[in-house]
Amino acid sequence: MRIRFVKTLRLYPMFLAAAFTVHSAMGQDLEPAKAGKAAPKPTNPALIDVADESGQPRVLLIGDSISIGYTLGVRQKLKGLANVHRPPENTGDTAFGLTRLDGWLGQGHWDVIHFNFGLHDLKYLDAKGNYVSPEKGTQVASPKVYGEQLRALTLRLKATGAKLVFATTTPVPVGTKGRVAGDEKAYNAVAMGVMKDLEVPVDDLCGFVVEQQMKKAPPAGPDVKHAKGNRQADGIQCHANVHFTEQGYQQLSEQVAASIQKVLPANR
Repeated sequence: MRIRFVKTLRLYPMFLAAAFTVHSAMGQDLEPAKAGKAAPKPTNPALIDVADESGQPRVLLIGDSISIGYTLGVRQKLKGLANVHRPPENTGDTAFGLTRLDGWLGQGHWDVIHFNFGLHDLKYLDAKGNYVSPEKGTQVASPKVYGEQLRALTLRLKATGAKLVFATTTPVPVGTKGRVAGDEKAYNAVAMGVMKDLEVPVDDLCGFVVEQQMKKAPPAGPDVKHAKGNRQADGIQCHANVHFTEQGYQQLSEQVAASIQKVLPANR
């Protein structure tokens, strides 16, 4: 027993180092780069670009850390059907997107662009850029400003000639720092109006998540302790956090891949 304990102690620092490395690689991209600054060199494999397979249509995923989380899954599910790319950074809010979009689009041809903005528009920040409660800060973009900027972004994307798919913003759980639970509903309503006007198909990721959550939610009753409207399913979305678990990202990747396949042109 003593020898085993000593061996465990020797291995423990190695375990911590490995765990820290994995956490750092996946966690470094949860926030977009500061305005005016270049994106840091990516180490998250989802952000590292891949070479095109000849003859396959090209797909661009645009989105924040939720999109980063499902990128590898989408790429795997569309392997052999499409070349799936994404910007090498978190694409943040709509104002940030307007400044970066030309670089994300590059010079190549895109057949399909699947995109989302929202979670970083509805967050509250203080003067130093820290996440705060509404009474202590300012929302990045009001629903009205969000709608105007999203429309401008979508028009620029339409100008590429690619088939577009807009993804609705996924739920904000109760207790999420710097965001108000349920705010995504107002922003999604604005976005749906923009997409209807511009005739852009919608991938309702928010509705999909809510549906998955309700399937696994515990039955309502006096002994069930969960906030109304926040019936999170175990294994799907993190507690008091907009991000998802590994299982949740896998489910999102299946939904996104299916929505892309619906508009994917035949191999070129």
